[in-house]
Amino acid sequence: MIRSLRATDLPDLLALLHWMDDSPEREVFAPDSRDVRELQLECEDSVCLVDEGEDGVQAYCALSPFRDGLVLEGPVGEGGNLRALLAQASRHTDGLPVYAFCARDNQPVRDALEAADFTPMHSTAFYAAPLDQVRAAAVPPDCGVVHALPIAEYRALFRAAEDAWAGRLDWTPEQYDAHFADDDVRLIALQRGARPVAFAELEFNAEQARADVTYLAVHPAERGQGLGRALLALAAAEARTRPEIKTLRVRAHDHMRPARALYARSGFTHCRSIVTYLRDGEEEA
Repeated sequence: MIRSLRATDLPDLLALLHWMDDSPEREVFAPDSRDVRELQLECEDSVCLVDEGEDGVQAYCALSPFRDGLVLEGPVGEGGNLRALLAQASRHTDGLPVYAFCARDNQPVRDALEAADFTPMHSTAFYAAPLDQVRAAAVPPDCGVVHALPIAEYRALFRAAEDAWAGRLDWTPEQYDAHFADDDVRLIALQRGARPVAFAELEFNAEQARADVTYLAVHPAERGQGLGRALLALAAAEARTRPEIKTLRVRAHDHMRPARALYARSGFTHCRSIVTYLRDGEEEA
């Protein structure tokens, strides 16, 4: 039976999330919380649905605000009818576009998404390397290293780099300042004179002993000069200042072949791929 999530379902939902965590190929976009109380708080602002069987909750999905529409959490389930669950969720979209994310190898979920009219947009590959295996690279002698940029210069370089995730271009100055004031966030930028030409954003995840290069931007006119390699080396050096961090991870969309080649040359190996899906709304996305 498909119905709305109840507070009494949270232990079953938590068990489903741990089941997903046990195998990388089961990965979907899902709640971060792995505690019943925190999970309840995280679900409060979402439309959450479950498929209940004789032994409790078998599958779960939810809809939350995201970008210009909604994002689908899940579906995640050891059993249940994923297609019926998605069909029920589609009644709560209010004509908005819906994004979904799942592991490339999660074929049951991919089949259910495509049967529910979700279209694959692109895939994102993740690469990782132990910090001591990230290859050294020198900063070009005519470049300086800074750890802060004015918001206007950051936006201009971000826009020029044509990154697919441009939502932060709409950040207010207060949001921008708050992001980079976070102790787990670092900005590493290269400048020629007073002009920024490249930057990397680094986020620390102590729980997973990992640092993520969440964005790496090199101005198109400055590519091919070793700036990307220098930024990766600087990011690894920054990560080594935290003893709990052991691994550096980067990402690249499927059309970003030069970035993938850069990561291979810099000592990274592929660890996972995520497919981004979109279900168009009744209105233009």
